Amino acid sequence: MPRFDLAKDGIRIRLCCRVAYFSISRTSSGLPVFLLSVYMDSRPASAESLSQKIMSLPRAHKRLLMMAVDALALPLALWASYALRLSEWWSGYYMSGAIWAFVLVSVVGVLYFRLLGLYRIVVRYMGATDILALGKAILLLALMIWAAAFLLNWPYLPRSVPAVFALTAFVFVGGSRLAVKYYYQWLLKHYVDKEAVLIYGAGGAGVQLASALVGGREIYPVGFIDDDTALQKGTVKGLKVYAPEQLPELISGHSVTSVLLALPGIASRRKKEILESLEPLPVHVRTVPSMPEIVSGTASVEQLREIDLEDLLGRDPVPPRKELQQISVGAKVVMITGAGGSIGSELCRQVMLASPSLLILFEQSEYALYQIEQSLAQMQKERGTDIAVIPLLGSVCDELRVEAVLQRFKVQTIYHAAAYKHVPIVEHNVLQGVQNNVFGTRIVADLAARYNVERFVLVSTDKAVRPTNVMGATKRLAEIVLQDLALKSDKTIFSMVRFGNVLGSSGSVVPLFRRQIQEGGPVTVTHPDITRFFMTIPEAASLVVQAGSMGQGGDVFVLNMGEPVRISDLALKMIHLTGRTLRSEDSPAGDIEIKYSGLRPGEKLYEELLIGEDVVGTEHPKIMRAHEEIVPAARLQELLTELEQVLCSGDSQRARSLLQQSVSGFQPSSELVDLLEDGVVVH
Repeated sequence: MPRFDLAKDGIRIRLCCRVAYFSISRTSSGLPVFLLSVYMDSRPASAESLSQKIMSLPRAHKRLLMMAVDALALPLALWASYALRLSEWWSGYYMSGAIWAFVLVSVVGVLYFRLLGLYRIVVRYMGATDILALGKAILLLALMIWAAAFLLNWPYLPRSVPAVFALTAFVFVGGSRLAVKYYYQWLLKHYVDKEAVLIYGAGGAGVQLASALVGGREIYPVGFIDDDTALQKGTVKGLKVYAPEQLPELISGHSVTSVLLALPGIASRRKKEILESLEPLPVHVRTVPSMPEIVSGTASVEQLREIDLEDLLGRDPVPPRKELQQISVGAKVVMITGAGGSIGSELCRQVMLASPSLLILFEQSEYALYQIEQSLAQMQKERGTDIAVIPLLGSVCDELRVEAVLQRFKVQTIYHAAAYKHVPIVEHNVLQGVQNNVFGTRIVADLAARYNVERFVLVSTDKAVRPTNVMGATKRLAEIVLQDLALKSDKTIFSMVRFGNVLGSSGSVVPLFRRQIQEGGPVTVTHPDITRFFMTIPEAASLVVQAGSMGQGGDVFVLNMGEPVRISDLALKMIHLTGRTLRSEDSPAGDIEIKYSGLRPGEKLYEELLIGEDVVGTEHPKIMRAHEEIVPAARLQELLTELEQVLCSGDSQRARSLLQQSVSGFQPSSELVDLLEDGVVVH
């Protein structure tokens, strides 16, 4: 029996029976809430709790509910078609004579819809395709009614009733589903704790992202932001499109916590401008994958990710020149030392794209070798290629092992990326840095010349220019060794490629800052004024391959790294773009603090790419050729011999002194801190 009662939040009307509970109530905000609960033993105490129960009903119960609604809607649609055709609520002749048809259309219609699979459609995700399928099913049902009446010569069905029935049934059946869909979304928005976001970009990626988010339980889109004035003030996918100037107002008015960049195909410089405009706002900025990742299937629009530093740099990479890649790699036996490292592993991928005849991975870390081998196997599977890959464990300081590889596989091109590169670590382990970076390079290069390897390319660093640390000095001495060999060799072309920091490499500040921000800070920076050059790993590796192809012998190639980045500014941008604020003396209530720890042993405030001023361009816009001074062969041999003796004696102080004699401009920035040297304090 119906029961009327007065509740605190307004008038509530209840209709109770054994299997259903229907409630119409008015919330404290004045909005009506219509709720239907099936197979519930107890009545919920509030609209909020009932909403949760409705959304968590088993799928089978929801299908039964949909069938029950259709069982009522179809005869109602048939009655409406009679009423519209005859212009009266009830016709004694036609409707009384067709009374059994109202029952039949309900039973047959529900069974027919079930046979077509219409009840397997998830209502909250219904789209145009599902509505079209429903319309076709109703049209066929109307044709079945007309055919049955025609074959039975039934007098109680005016000829236009089936046509009107098709329209009314589509309104009642389709409308009920759409009402449930939008009511479900309304419940999610009002009764589920969700994060309000704005989508920057009302294009294809933005629409896909909005569609994916609308039915979710964690995030709901408030609207779109777009630079296109033609779209502004319009509606896309049911969401309004706003101008970028309206962002502050929208963020405060809708309690927006995040802005999602759906701009996968935008130019890097434009993305940088957008990020700079978003940085001062109190929102977390995330982005969808790039267009190549979406097209290749390696990522989807819904996979949101944090802003990458390359987005902040605004660099537009120059597409690689295929002919330059082919010179050193195409159909050749290629060996990469340090194949499991940050640069080495990306070099492997870049080389694989140029289709070598054989790729040799030479790496001393078993785990790193395993990882790159698996990565290349997956890459080949996705591309449908079958290039032979040889994973070999070994150290570049093991002369017999390196010689066996070159002799066995007849290597034609070597990319030498094996090195100890972490400045503080090498500063604490001077002799190991000298042995690996200098003598490891000399061993591989000498053997390359002996076995007539066509090209040998050394991966060098900007820290080799006027170094202040042992790592940079050893890399510069490795360059000098190659310059000397280039003068002696008439078959092997030796060259070296010098560049700065790469994003995402092991030890890079970007993942460190991101982790520190996630943990609530502080973010540690060594010095307020420290600057670094940055480049993405794929861009650096691609340019290394192309530069090596342009080598003529003894070349020092320098990559165009763009403008240097101040690390403290980078840290501040990353803090702001995650929606946090800086905590400082002026803002003690901020979220994240930046702490300055002081320069580490051997660390420079800024890096350089050139020793001298003699630099010329090349056929590639991002690769320059530098002419650096060469140490006389006799002097170099004398220094190397003495360094070998020092390695045997374990005198790290003398080793650093010899590096100063052999490397022009090497001025250590700190006292000796080798952890095995007498007198060094170990903390």
